Amino acid sequence: MEYRAGAALRPPDRLPPPPDTPIERTGAERCAELLLAERDALQRFVGGLVGGDQHHAEDIVQETLLRAWQLADRLDWHDLPIRMWLFRVARNLLIDGWRKDRTVPVGIDAEGFPDRAPVSDHAAQVLDRRVLVDSLRSLDPIHREAVVHVHLLGRTGADAARALGIPGGTLKSRTHYGVQALRRHLAAQGVVPRAMAS
Repeated sequence: MEYRAGAALRPPDRLPPPPDTPIERTGAERCAELLLAERDALQRFVGGLVGGDQHHAEDIVQETLLRAWQLADRLDWHDLPIRMWLFRVARNLLIDGWRKDRTVPVGIDAEGFPDRAPVSDHAAQVLDRRVLVDSLRSLDPIHREAVVHVHLLGRTGADAARALGIPGGTLKSRTHYGVQALRRHLAAQGVVPRAMAS
């Protein structure tokens, strides 16, 4: 059977059985000789395509020769030069490998990723903490406790009231007046606009 370009070939389920007769053995030996004769040229061709990565080139050459051996009974070894078929198979294997290795997530494009991760300025963090500590020190102790428990420690109203030993309504009132006092203090220092302080 002849190999035709573009024709769908079904690879055999297993390698062809070893030849039993001298005539078949001669055909298999001839096939092996032709493949081994083309191995060096195929190695150079594939080596140029993979940029000199000899291990990857050797893998492609071995896979190409294996496919030729598996399809030996379907290829025209006499009228068609086998080198061109081997080069085409090797090239297709490389392209398939490149396509497989090229990972493009579905549904995500380049615009979905930030250009750079935000870099925090340590000096700015120190300054912010210093301003916050100064502002908290300006509060009455009862308001400072309420603001710290609710806004800095992130406790719920019930948990903060229980921790402070006061009713929930008292906690809400102290938190409200404490936040207002913080805004006034920060506005007086020029940290927040005066409109936010009222």
